[in-house]
Amino acid sequence: MNRFVSLLPGLAVAAVATAVAWPISMLAPVLSPLLVAIVLGILLGNLVPNLSEAFMPGLNFAAKPLLRLGIVALGAQVVLGDILELGWLVLVLASVIVAAGILSALALAKPLKVDRPLAVLIGSGFGICGAAAVAGVESTLKSKKEDVAAAIGLVVLFGTLMIAIVPGLSTALGLSPETAGMWGGAATHEVAQVVAIGGIIGPAALEVAVLVKLARVIMLAPTVAVFSYAVRRSEDTAMANSTVTEAAAGTKPAAGTAATSARAGSAAGSAAASGSEPAAGSVSSTTKQAPAQGKRPPIVPLFVVGFLIMAALRTFGLLPEFAVTGLSWIQTVCLAMAMFALGRGVQWRSLKNLGARPIVLAALVTIIVALIALGGALLLT
Repeated sequence: MNRFVSLLPGLAVAAVATAVAWPISMLAPVLSPLLVAIVLGILLGNLVPNLSEAFMPGLNFAAKPLLRLGIVALGAQVVLGDILELGWLVLVLASVIVAAGILSALALAKPLKVDRPLAVLIGSGFGICGAAAVAGVESTLKSKKEDVAAAIGLVVLFGTLMIAIVPGLSTALGLSPETAGMWGGAATHEVAQVVAIGGIIGPAALEVAVLVKLARVIMLAPTVAVFSYAVRRSEDTAMANSTVTEAAAGTKPAAGTAATSARAGSAAGSAAASGSEPAAGSVSSTTKQAPAQGKRPPIVPLFVVGFLIMAALRTFGLLPEFAVTGLSWIQTVCLAMAMFALGRGVQWRSLKNLGARPIVLAALVTIIVALIALGGALLLT
């Protein structure tokens, strides 16, 4: 009960921010509530840097458990049957775009001198489903808050540019509404931005664009699972290297005579038996546990399993319409509260220090994704 009460102040602040973000996004549809919420969080964090500790438990809860609950609810928006009506190759196209977004970001990160964690977030956001993908991948990789804010800001910037670019180029290239809709759904980052593009082109394009976009949303689950597995493997390797190093240190003769070595081993054994640390200068052959061994990420995070279960329930018609509507509302609220909590920890100085290189990387990834999406749309329609 005490823990629940301790969460209330922070959750209340995040809820108020979401209540402010929602109508703003309705007035400017290209701005999702998630973006507005993270901007509000950044403003609060910089204008009131010494926020009372009473708000921290609730804000931390919003940044993790609520974030994952929002991603689970996102699964209820996916109807695999509707997507497959466009052909199974749409899922192949979605997979290629996700892989191209992430891999191209990683490939460009080194020559552009962009940190790899930020590149992963940019590639995930641009390749999968915008801010929700950034948040989902971040929760597995434990990225810096500044990187999360930067990636989401770039998602919004370039996704908003696509709202003007895709309809204009579609007309210039003489694309049919279906082809233009598929291109918009495959190339644009946020669902709200895809809806805006489809609305500009026309009803025929809108339906196709949203379905193709949802095909990319499905890729969030396997992508997060792959990253989680990679983190787990990395920690396994680190623990194995630590064990080998410490074992080698334990067999290395200490400086001095054999008697000194024997005394050192005896001291270490006595210390281990009594549960105390070995004396300074002694060498122990006991291996220490790596810190990461206490809590390691699961191969498939539970919120990914939840996402897939929700998608399956919606696909097989086991979710009534009122439940789908309610889950859509829950998804938006939870993710917006999470974005606000993440934004609160971002400092202006850190964002300014990012420089122009991440913007260049984001522009190049957008071009790569858009060209692959256009090629796929022309082939499939």
